[in-house]
Amino acid sequence: MTHEFFLYEKPRSHVARITINRPERRNAVHPAAHREWAELLDDAAADHDVWLVVITGAGDDAFCAGRDLKQLAEMSRASASEREAEQAMLGSVKRLVERFDYPKPLVARVNGAALGGGFEVVLACDIAIAADHATFGLPEPRRGIFAGGGGVHRLPRQIPLKLAMGFLLTGRTMSAAEALGLGLLNEVAPPGGLDEAVDRWIDDIMECAPLSVRATKQAAMRGLDLTLEQAFAGDYPAVAAMRASEDATEGPRAFAEKRQPRWSGR
Repeated sequence: MTHEFFLYEKPRSHVARITINRPERRNAVHPAAHREWAELLDDAAADHDVWLVVITGAGDDAFCAGRDLKQLAEMSRASASEREAEQAMLGSVKRLVERFDYPKPLVARVNGAALGGGFEVVLACDIAIAADHATFGLPEPRRGIFAGGGGVHRLPRQIPLKLAMGFLLTGRTMSAAEALGLGLLNEVAPPGGLDEAVDRWIDDIMECAPLSVRATKQAAMRGLDLTLEQAFAGDYPAVAAMRASEDATEGPRAFAEKRQPRWSGR
């Protein structure tokens, strides 16, 4: 399938890789790109053969520079009907940052600058591995706009409040080393080592039963909004599906037989 703004590949078994393919715009996105992105996320979620999704950008300069401000400026000169049509399109799309219960692990392969909406995508992913030259920030206030893709909400939940507000209210950027120190990244890769680092994380996830991974993700993420007692007693559909699966039998059997389990995802 051919896509205008993205590449969709399966570089290895059970892994889908979605690449923002607008390097001429530093992989910035606009409503039409968001619509295509949403379709790819839907496809990966529905594909039984996909157990994990990697998100990255084309080239080594930018992961995603966020909203395409050039296109936004162009739309400011468009007719009212054109602006309304674009807003209607965006309103009908469920962006990655709005998928609070995406069923499969999302791994951010941060190959360069992750700014604005690009940083918001990193914050929304489950695991993030960055090249050592990557930078991060929410510069929207410096552009007269607002980090409305969840950045103003996710960042204060992922790092201490005063530090988060310092970045939010100034639009300052942080280095990959700073982001790692704040707990926003799982690993920073040396020059030329990004793919190797990402593959190590994928290898470890693939050692696990895919339905167990989905159950773990769902329970952990849904439980964040509950008290510990409520989370412990919560009802999680993915956990029920895991318990009823063939893999729930295969895991203990493989352990008893002293062999590697053969996961089916069923």
